[in-house]
Amino acid sequence: MSKLDLTRPFLPVRIAVMTVSDTRTLETDTSGRLLAERIVAAGHHLAARSIEPDDVDHITGCLKEWIADPEIDVIISTGGTGVTGRDVTPEAYEQVLEKRIEGFGELFRMLSYQKIGTSTIQSRALAGVAGGTYLFALPGSSGAVKDGWDDILVWQLDSRHRPCNFVELMPRLREHLPASHD
Repeated sequence: MSKLDLTRPFLPVRIAVMTVSDTRTLETDTSGRLLAERIVAAGHHLAARSIEPDDVDHITGCLKEWIADPEIDVIISTGGTGVTGRDVTPEAYEQVLEKRIEGFGELFRMLSYQKIGTSTIQSRALAGVAGGTYLFALPGSSGAVKDGWDDILVWQLDSRHRPCNFVELMPRLREHLPASHD
């Protein structure tokens, strides 16, 4: 069960939100807006937000730009995780990921199953690490955003969560990268 150790400090992280859609705009992007609102309400910083078309090159380009940005710790995308011809978010992620976090997709689908039954099998939600940045790909529905954020990410991105959390691992995510000489 998720529990917080309130004797530990809360460490806000900088999170970028990408909506993958050919049809949404900032005004009509309810899932991206919902996610951004939840990020800020939890005490984190919304570092960037964009809407990218269902195109591997566009998604990959944005991911690479944000991974290289030292002001972004986490990227969360919504949309493009299904199985139709235009759903290419997992393929774009595969081009940048160094390590996959298999348990994220597994847990997401387990939690989603409790709400939408076997329809969750159509989700290719996934997560991983690249360049010391966490990446999470959620389906594009508001329900999926709520499931992914409220049931998983709000806890794992809270430095007070016990017994462990993603935030406490952040300083070690770049151990394999060459040291920069500034």
